[in-house]
Amino acid sequence: MRKTILLVDDDEDIAGLLRLFLEQEYEILEAHDGQAATELFSRTDVDLAVIDIMMPRLDGFQLLQWLRERSKLPVIILSAKNEDFDKIAGLGLGADDFIAKPFNPLEVVARIRAQLRRTYEFNEIPVTPEEVTETRVGDLSLHHDSCMLYKRGKPIALSALEYRLLKLFMASPGRIYTKKQIFERAWADEYIADDNAIMVQISRLRDKIEDSPREPVYLKTVRGLGYRFAKKEELHAK
Repeated sequence: MRKTILLVDDDEDIAGLLRLFLEQEYEILEAHDGQAATELFSRTDVDLAVIDIMMPRLDGFQLLQWLRERSKLPVIILSAKNEDFDKIAGLGLGADDFIAKPFNPLEVVARIRAQLRRTYEFNEIPVTPEEVTETRVGDLSLHHDSCMLYKRGKPIALSALEYRLLKLFMASPGRIYTKKQIFERAWADEYIADDNAIMVQISRLRDKIEDSPREPVYLKTVRGLGYRFAKKEELHAK
């Protein structure tokens, strides 16, 4: 079944250009302001959204926040506002990718394919009877059959990406992973040296697993190298 892409941009020429490159492979919906996008989303099944920031009625950040309150679908921000602050703000609100204007339409198509692949093909992680179905480190227990995290017995819901990150770290406590290794294993894509995406996801994970995210016990930064998960003996010593 063809996936449905929602394009939200007040520049009809840009939306039309993207439609031209995408419509042979996907069902395309268009909205030219944030409010119209919410109305389309409310009555149609959407698999991925590409949204601009500067729009009338609801801007892209407001639309993204509205979407995240209702869905975990992948969202790509496509905007002329390409300062680091805007990228970090978008990723922090829950965007999965950020592409600056002007753009190469073929790059947008490639990133859409990558997001759909990560979300809908890699989301289901098969577990055979021979595989480990649970990983424990300290007070954390990661259940691989349900992709659910438990902290001191309390369930914590994870996104597919958060699950893959935790699975990577908890499988090898003490091992240092570089940002390149983290991106290529958790995102399942070629590293493009965009550290903001990794930093935002690490921050989200810390908010979920740490008692004090500003003083992490589990997920530690190794300056100049990357990140590592605490060894069990480190946790017992505290």
